[in-house]
Amino acid sequence: MLSLTCKTAIKAVIYLASKYESGQKSGIIEIAEYIDASEHTVGKMLQTLVKEEVIFSSKGPNGGFYMTVKQKGQPIINIIEAIDGRDVFKQCGLGLSKCSSTHPCPMHIDYKLVRDLFERLCREKKICDLCEPLNNGIAYLVG
Repeated sequence: MLSLTCKTAIKAVIYLASKYESGQKSGIIEIAEYIDASEHTVGKMLQTLVKEEVIFSSKGPNGGFYMTVKQKGQPIINIIEAIDGRDVFKQCGLGLSKCSSTHPCPMHIDYKLVRDLFERLCREKKICDLCEPLNNGIAYLVG
């Protein structure tokens, strides 16, 4: 359902949110190494997130990517919409372009239930909800 880039973006944002309390800004290389992702992918994706104001960046010797309290409080769906677009939760589970309730694919009914539940989760869960288990050592961002 979500692209690999979108999953990488979610991990990167959770990582940045987990750094909020320390006031540290993070660079592309640091983020890419922590979440085990390509620097190129992370760099492009972070710029998109800055453009959409999901995160901020600053230049210079003390620059890097960071988040504010307000940004930590935004729902995960903001990251998904910035990277994969607003229609990600309307797509067919089999990738058909003309799948609908009147012209369903074989998985339509079941997939729609799961997709709608996942969308609700992404609208309800805040970024700060996901960085707390990381900071407490209960959850991890790499396998």
